[in-house]
Amino acid sequence: MTGVQPPTAKQVPHERTHHGDTVVDEYFWLQDKEDPDTVAYLEAENAFTTAATAHLEGLRETAFNEIKSRTKETDLSVPTRKGGFWYYTRTEEGKQYGIHCRVPAAAGQSTPPELGDGGALPDEQILLDGNELAGDSEFFALGTFDISPDSRRLAYSTDFAGDERFTLRVKDLETGELLPDTVEDAFYGSAWSGDGSTLFYITVDEAWRPNRIWRHALGTTGEDVIVHEETDERFWVGVDLTRSERFILIDIHSKVTSEVLVIPADAPTSPPLSIAPRRQGIEYSVEHHGHRFLILHNDGAEDFALSYTSADAPGAWITLIEHEPGTRLLGVDAFSGHLVVSLRRDGLTGIRVVPLHGAAPYDIAFPEPIYSAGPEANLEYDTTSFRLHYVSLVTPDSVFDCNLDSGELTLRKQKPVLGDFDPARYEQHREWALAEDGTRVPISIVARTGTPRDGSAPAVLYGYGSYEASMDPWFSIARLSLLDRGVVFAVAHIRGGGEMGRRWYDEGKLLAKKNTFTDFVASAEHLVKAGWTSSDKLVARGGSAGGLLMGAVANLAPESFTAIVAQVPFVDALNTILDPSLPLTVTEWEEWGNPLEDPEVYAYMKSYTPYENLTARPYPAILAVTSLNDTRVLYHEPAKWVARLRILSPNSDVLLKTEMGAGHGGPSGRYDAWREEAFITAWVLDRVGLA
Repeated sequence: MTGVQPPTAKQVPHERTHHGDTVVDEYFWLQDKEDPDTVAYLEAENAFTTAATAHLEGLRETAFNEIKSRTKETDLSVPTRKGGFWYYTRTEEGKQYGIHCRVPAAAGQSTPPELGDGGALPDEQILLDGNELAGDSEFFALGTFDISPDSRRLAYSTDFAGDERFTLRVKDLETGELLPDTVEDAFYGSAWSGDGSTLFYITVDEAWRPNRIWRHALGTTGEDVIVHEETDERFWVGVDLTRSERFILIDIHSKVTSEVLVIPADAPTSPPLSIAPRRQGIEYSVEHHGHRFLILHNDGAEDFALSYTSADAPGAWITLIEHEPGTRLLGVDAFSGHLVVSLRRDGLTGIRVVPLHGAAPYDIAFPEPIYSAGPEANLEYDTTSFRLHYVSLVTPDSVFDCNLDSGELTLRKQKPVLGDFDPARYEQHREWALAEDGTRVPISIVARTGTPRDGSAPAVLYGYGSYEASMDPWFSIARLSLLDRGVVFAVAHIRGGGEMGRRWYDEGKLLAKKNTFTDFVASAEHLVKAGWTSSDKLVARGGSAGGLLMGAVANLAPESFTAIVAQVPFVDALNTILDPSLPLTVTEWEEWGNPLEDPEVYAYMKSYTPYENLTARPYPAILAVTSLNDTRVLYHEPAKWVARLRILSPNSDVLLKTEMGAGHGGPSGRYDAWREEAFITAWVLDRVGLA
């Protein structure tokens, strides 16, 4: 493909010793982002990747144009009502970022305005134009976008580096002027007081842990007050205003334990009151509803139950919805006359409506055997309409309004797919792999209708499997470029995720983490046995903790895959979790274990972490993609992994691509993101012989 030789990173031995085990890390020096040698190495890898994929330039451009031509570039979201306005975001052809807008709502208007051709609506007020804010910056992201209860002010924050350190500002929506109030290095999230005079916001500590909630009175300088500082390094904090606009909620959470503090929104200087003191292993979240706080919790309820306590004097919890093993309660949205409960059962999401005026509860029915459904933005408290999102592997993202009294669904919008797209050309399936311990692992599969089941089709198998995050079916315009060329796409719903309830998560973490990896390999083997593909045509893909999965299965079963795409991969997990000075490490100990203190955890992690377990043998082709400013999985993890791969497996096809001006999510602009996906698509097609 190219006469350019892959770069070789210098080796500088660095020893660490834990629990009597001494390990030499010859690429430790790559952690120094300011070292010119680090930047030079990353740039050399980028140059090699460019040269090694030069023959795919035409295919990349074709894939990009396919994404672009199928996407309605000038479009807008379904407006959502809050107070006297309908809020929405729209995009314009040729522009990278969304434009945030609102239009006045007529008195009593419950139906959103007609969307027209996707352009600006009549009487539109532009609140923020991401394109103007971004300017010539290589990266741009919004952190918070928060309208005050009186609709007069907007709190918003911006990041121009990808490191998720935001600058918080306040805009007067009546005059269009920016107020002098500014906060540097803020984190995601904010909350207004009831009268809009006070803003609560969050900052992080040196390990990038959100640890402080601040109170800022508009118009003041240097007088902000710390409302809560979390000193336990396992915990992080969040802040929000309830839908009723009656209370400020401060959420304090570790991986397995939580506590919620409340402040009356009309008395923002009041000291925060705890709903219930934290107890190790007990998680709960709070939603305000009239005279009570609703509490979703796991106290004696593995898959969670719903209780309530007095809003005036929080105390004993009274059960409202009993725990039902196998039905994982995910969240509750409270409205004046109804509760809406989001849940998960048998690997699928669901929505249950609980009327509060005598009618029986009911589950919203959906038409497909594999799908994902959940709440959209529902900003109004006194309403009988519930906005929800529905999608499947073959049905584009759809927005419905549900009449909570009747259960009737009204489709407000389905994401347009331009060109000759027809969902009938594709078929979706739910199949089950058998893990090595006998556990049945669900797999979601989509392919062109009539795809042969004789092992001849290429396939991509996607996985994640951590943090109880569920990889529910989703629709992708970019994926059509694979499907239409005969590639099968599958998602392995492996343990460590939340697809099958809390037990599914517990069986894929800590000292059971290897179940995540063996479940994925079992899923790959199932696809081959079922005739969907063959191992020499199967590509594995995952990102972040799913990138750890990619590195682990590359060591565990390299013969099962022809290629692996690892995006922002957590492949140096042991060294990271051993270093509490790095971002997020201490908060992660309840997910992975604490190898600093526990020799059993150390030995277990060392037995599976990708960087530690590389050996001198052939590996599948690997494309590792990372970002220099990532604060969640630092760039040096894939950089070290690739450097060691080059030495141990010099004949393996390994590429490293580093975004030099982005963060964990990669490029921020939509066209840049499409080009990134087109790059991966072309590489995958090349590896399976379809370039």
